[in-house]
Amino acid sequence: LISNSGSMVDAGIVVAICQYGGEFTTSGPDGNLIYNGGKAHVVAITRDLSLESFKNELSKVFHVDVADMSLKYFLPNNNKTLITISCDLHLQRMVDFTSNAAQVHVFLISRQENRGFQMEFGNDITFTTTAGSASFTPEILDQQNLALDDDNIPMEAFSDGADNPYVGSEIMEVSPQELNPTVLWDDNDIIKGVGQEFDNVKDFHAQLCKYAMGKGFAYRFIKNETTRVSAKCDAEGGCTWRLHASESSRNKKFVIKKMTVEHTCGGGGGKGPHRGTRQWLITTIKEMLDDNPLLKPKDLVKELYEEYGVTPSYGQVWRGKEVAEKELYHAMREAHNHLPWYCQRLEETNPGSITVLSPLLGTTKFRRFFVAFHACLHGFVNGCRPLIFLDKVPLKATNEYKLLVAAAVDADDVVFPVAFNVVEDENHDTWVWFLTQLKLALQTHNYPYYHAAMTFLSSGHKDLDAAVSLVFEGSQHAFCFHHIREEFKGELRKGPWSQELRERMVEDLTRAAQACSIEDLSSSIESIRSISSDAAGWVIARKPEHWSDSIFRGCRYGHSSLNIIADALDNWIPAKKESSMVLMIDSLRIKIKEAIESRREACRAWAGPLTPTAEDKVQAEVLNACNMDVVRSSETVFEVRGDAVLVVDLASLECTCRRWQLSGLPCRHAVAVFNRLGQCLYDYCSKCFGIESYQMIYSGTIHAVPELDIVDFTAGIPRLPPPKQQRASSGRPRRRRRRSNPNKISTIIRLCSRCKQAGHNKATCEAPQL
Repeated sequence: LISNSGSMVDAGIVVAICQYGGEFTTSGPDGNLIYNGGKAHVVAITRDLSLESFKNELSKVFHVDVADMSLKYFLPNNNKTLITISCDLHLQRMVDFTSNAAQVHVFLISRQENRGFQMEFGNDITFTTTAGSASFTPEILDQQNLALDDDNIPMEAFSDGADNPYVGSEIMEVSPQELNPTVLWDDNDIIKGVGQEFDNVKDFHAQLCKYAMGKGFAYRFIKNETTRVSAKCDAEGGCTWRLHASESSRNKKFVIKKMTVEHTCGGGGGKGPHRGTRQWLITTIKEMLDDNPLLKPKDLVKELYEEYGVTPSYGQVWRGKEVAEKELYHAMREAHNHLPWYCQRLEETNPGSITVLSPLLGTTKFRRFFVAFHACLHGFVNGCRPLIFLDKVPLKATNEYKLLVAAAVDADDVVFPVAFNVVEDENHDTWVWFLTQLKLALQTHNYPYYHAAMTFLSSGHKDLDAAVSLVFEGSQHAFCFHHIREEFKGELRKGPWSQELRERMVEDLTRAAQACSIEDLSSSIESIRSISSDAAGWVIARKPEHWSDSIFRGCRYGHSSLNIIADALDNWIPAKKESSMVLMIDSLRIKIKEAIESRREACRAWAGPLTPTAEDKVQAEVLNACNMDVVRSSETVFEVRGDAVLVVDLASLECTCRRWQLSGLPCRHAVAVFNRLGQCLYDYCSKCFGIESYQMIYSGTIHAVPELDIVDFTAGIPRLPPPKQQRASSGRPRRRRRRSNPNKISTIIRLCSRCKQAGHNKATCEAPQL
């Protein structure tokens, strides 16, 4: 940091200009706030400074009691919205957000002044519900105009764990800062555009809500179904912003198919009305109760205003708190009782299985759950090729947690699960934790290839790429080419090219992935560059060394896509069991048990050295090896001449076409050499394709967990009390009468209906009857 005087400020220290005794006024048409008058003192603060220590320092310099005051500050380049500091985490966020600025202004405001400030500058926010025959708009809230101009805020300020190194000795502890993201989010990363995938329709709704709140516009649904959703901007006079997403038949994820990003209504710049769904309110309240279960509805109303700038009614917060408490209670009961019991019983009935529960620091709540069955570890170590697929399994009915999977393929190229991990979110930290547990599990089963010889295949996003290189040093990491091709198509749709040119560039990208030599790769990229230099730059930035056959140094055994994982695990978990970690993992256990037994029985009828799928591949190469000329260059090196001249080395089991190295099975050029020498091609096939390896993979057994349906989980006491059960009483409901206040002076004069005089009624009237 550099101070105003030009001197350097130590890294990690923020100079806070603290002001007290003045007042805020608005300036200009943009509504910027200016603080006038009062006193000012400079205080140096760090990320490790507690809020209590900071308040004590302010109390000394201003000679006032700050216990009854609130602390507020402005974000960089935003003088409209004051951010409240009410705990240590908020103070740490302020240091993170302003670490690249020369200084930050902190204002001391008394509670009376704060209430007056809210009345003068704050707007009332209410919930409204609208419905129509053609569309449905959920219960929403219009947030006040929070114009956060965060274009100049560094992205690293919004990432809690971007620079946190992984510490191997602390794999069992998870820091709260790593699990609780900041209140402010980067809306540009929430909805990216066409081709973006979401776990399910609920996840899409939640992200769309955040995106609209961040961009500051309201939207309404044109279609709102479980398999497709269409939304448009709800501005008066019409707007061009549109979004359509539907469920993908390929991997059962929710994918954005069409999107018009521009707003013709003037919205979308973060300065319009913000909207949040009822589910957003419940989720936010649940996060607050998770931190402090003793919060009352009035406290939640205050927190919602200070954190998000919204002021829902007391009744809305009370109802949201009821729902949040029920969800938290069931989640805590499972974490305290169900999960530890299930882990213990699973390891007892399936010796060699590994389960790991990771609690949140300072609590007994589990946020990460790793499980690897002994039969899966035994099959992978003794029969599978050293290739692991890393992916996230899409869940249909819950967004409370994510399910990560590490899977292999058996000798017949069928998916074989190795380990699962239930985590709070998919990010760098959770992938590092999962891969570390996987590495330890493989080491306990004496797996010989847990470092340089292993190959991983994943989507290739930056968090996962960094996690693999960190945990499995020296291993090879292949990126899913299907993901890269779909991303490339999405980028091309944004450009001015015709459909014919876009298809041509996609074909060049495919040729680049299948290139046998660096020259072929360069030629394909140059073909793309002849159309667009930006598109060629995108291809190079996507790291071809991770997906092009010509320069990838690992062995993918013929696989280049993650789609087989989603296809194989689809419908393995019933939607009604996704709400419970125990039931979800046990559903996976049952499915794996059934797959092991059925595949073990099916292979009994097989004959030959290779599995049926591998045999079909080899026979296809035998047919393609005809009419090739073979010339011996040395004892083990041969030239094979067909459409091109290629070199086969029998000593190193390599061919310059690289198909032999990448698949593990001899290519057509190697088969031509075998035919010339009269050698058996099966002697040169990798043993991981043999029937013996297949039988070894499925030699294990997974046993059932007894008493799962009848066990009474009564041990442990959750932090929240059980949700209140409303039990209807028998008989006629009692009528509640209003009790009169004896001290209240009546202002209503009642007259007698007979004599029209006050002080009595018809029954006590003494007037003579006429």
